[in-house]
Amino acid sequence: PMSICHGQENVLQRVLQLPVVSSTCETLQRKYSSTKESHPLMASVCEVYERGVQGAGALAMWGMEPVVRRLEPQFAVANNLACRGLDHLEEKIPALQYPVDK
Repeated sequence: PMSICHGQENVLQRVLQLPVVSSTCETLQRKYSSTKESHPLMASVCEVYERGVQGAGALAMWGMEPVVRRLEPQFAVANNLACRGLDHLEEKIPALQYPVDK
């Protein structure tokens, strides 16, 4: 379905909602979870990595917040342009609307 981003919607959310993307993410998440369950050593490494990523992400967002506020109008314009591009892609490539297995 064609729709330009409105309100709080952003192009990343729209891409993640595409069936081809969401089904790929679900498959990867299942494989990641089953690998963690099957291999205790891998599970401990993954948990350390996950904690590090969460901490780094929070720190990066805290540091970027003032910059993001100042650049918000430019982000809105870029988001709108990206959404229009996504509309065009969805129109030209209907397969984006199907899960990976199809």
